Amino acid sequence: MKKTKTIITITGVFIFLFSAGSISGNIKQTGGSDSEQTSSKSVQTKPSTTQSSKSVQTKSKTTKTVTKSTQTKSKPVPKSTKSETDNKSKDVGTVKIGTQKWAIANLNVSTFRNGDSIPEVRTNKEWIAAGDAGKPAWCYYNNDPKIGQKYGKLYNWYAVNDPRGLAPVGWTLPSDTDWAKLINFLGGPGAAGTKLKSNGRWNDGTDGTNETGFTGFPEGYRVENGSFQNIGSMGIWWSTTENNPLSAFDHYLSQSSSLSRSNSPKQRGESVRCLKE
Repeated sequence: MKKTKTIITITGVFIFLFSAGSISGNIKQTGGSDSEQTSSKSVQTKPSTTQSSKSVQTKSKTTKTVTKSTQTKSKPVPKSTKSETDNKSKDVGTVKIGTQKWAIANLNVSTFRNGDSIPEVRTNKEWIAAGDAGKPAWCYYNNDPKIGQKYGKLYNWYAVNDPRGLAPVGWTLPSDTDWAKLINFLGGPGAAGTKLKSNGRWNDGTDGTNETGFTGFPEGYRVENGSFQNIGSMGIWWSTTENNPLSAFDHYLSQSSSLSRSNSPKQRGESVRCLKE
């Protein structure tokens, strides 16, 4: 019995020394601070720490995913830059006729150059009131935005002459002299009309050749009493030149081959075609 106890005691001491040696060996391998020793012990005593290591790997994968996402977000940048460059390199909105560069479409803005709104006036009563008060106004032909997409807006002359500026930045409005210069270059009023008229949309087969690229459409106009007239058979554009306190000069295309000059009441709603500055 005594021998058995002695053997058990010796075995216990041996196991203790063996365990102490193992702990000492682990500390020697880590060679770090107290906190690192603790984490080393945790690995031995708690197998779940190994799962913590897997968790770290999962986070690492998440980081890769984030990086990948960031790269995806950065891809549209070159496309945006390319689009801006293309817009700057192309001048698709003008046509050169002689020494002048005319817009190829009628003006279709609803604000002045300084950002102030130009009132849209729809009813006949409001149109008359704006004209009588000498206030700027615009409308679509028949108050129809779909027609406006084709032909632009109609403006009274008070919008044309407003000191806040109807023409956008980089553009100017033609004077009566500018229109005369265009007519003379094209060989006079009788020859100019056909060259300026669009090759389509004119009533009764009275289309032009549009050899200038001006593309003069028959967008009609709004009379000073508010009614709309002559879409399909006439296009008319304001100049900035005043004739008298009640009227100003304009130029129009009709079913003939001419570009004609007239003066109209300032309350009338007409198209505007800009010149490049």
